Amino acid sequence: MKNTSLIRMALGTAVALGASIALAAPARYTIDPDHTYPSFQADHMGGLSNWRGKFNRSSGFILLDRQTAGGTLEVTVDIGSIDFGHDKLNEHAKSGDIFDVASFPTAIYKGTLKDFKDGAPTRVDGILTLKGVSKPLELTINSFLCKSSPISGREVCGADASASFDRDTFGVDYGKAYGFKMETILQIQVEAIRDDEAK
Repeated sequence: MKNTSLIRMALGTAVALGASIALAAPARYTIDPDHTYPSFQADHMGGLSNWRGKFNRSSGFILLDRQTAGGTLEVTVDIGSIDFGHDKLNEHAKSGDIFDVASFPTAIYKGTLKDFKDGAPTRVDGILTLKGVSKPLELTINSFLCKSSPISGREVCGADASASFDRDTFGVDYGKAYGFKMETILQIQVEAIRDDEAK
């Protein structure tokens, strides 16, 4: 009887330990390209107007560790999907004058989720690689929410994030000679679907 009790206790401990490890494991979320659009705002002619656009194709993943209040992310943006709502400007932006999409087809952002508040990250410390140049870029997370989708029944996390940087530091300096301001403002909407709940 004693041996049986010990075996049962050992099995129970193993199961509990396995469950705690499972709970502690980070969850992976794949970015939903149909609900993720990095948008930007840039100056035209030194304050004459602000032009806005977005990138229509992006991909990547987020690792969220709720137990340690941490996580990482990696996002790849298809620069060739740039969309100002102006065909001629789109083509110019893809040319060697600006993004040189033929040589640098993607931008990549890799970062670490930071400063969790009430279970949600409030910023990202990361590195942006654009036009072959890699530099630190911090994102401010203005909102972050995870919930079950009423449509798919799967857990989805979404966020709104923002940042700003001087584009000439990445070699994107078209218009600087004409007085264009180099500051670029980013507004990013992102949604990601939890992988281990795939049907």
